[in-house]
Formats: sequence, C-alpha cells, structure tokens
Amino acid sequence: MEFDKEIDTRGLNCPLPILKAKKALTDMQTGQLLKVISTDGGSLRDFQAFSKQTGNELVEQQTVGEEFIHVLRRR
Repeated sequence: MEFDKEIDTRGLNCPLPILKAKKALTDMQTGQLLKVISTDGGSLRDFQAFSKQTGNELVEQQTVGEEFIHVLRRR
C-alpha cells in the first residue's frame, strides 16, 4: 500500500496523535492516504472514534511489536 503522507507520533500520548493526524489531513486531498505510527495503546480506539466523528475512513489498523499503525483515507 502506498501512502500520500506519513506521520510519526511515537512517544506521544492522547490526544497528540489524533491532533497531528487531524492537522495532516487538512493539508491532503480527498481520497489520499495518511499513515500514522504511534506507540500509544489507546490510539487504537481513539482513531476508531476519530474516524466515525470526522467521516475520514479508517482503512487499516495493525499492531507491529509495540507500535500501532493507522491508515486513514481523507474524506
């Protein structure tokens, strides 16, 4: 999967990963993909809620070791 933008939020806790993702999405075009890398365990449910609230599609979530990868499609 190719991403249009990737942000690294490792070491940041809620709500910073969401805020950084929100800021990144505002600079993106409809349909583009954003990859967010986080180490905050709460980010899994945070990004699910964020997706429902904003209408941006949560394409994928995965856990790789101690990192959480979130892929969002800009609405």
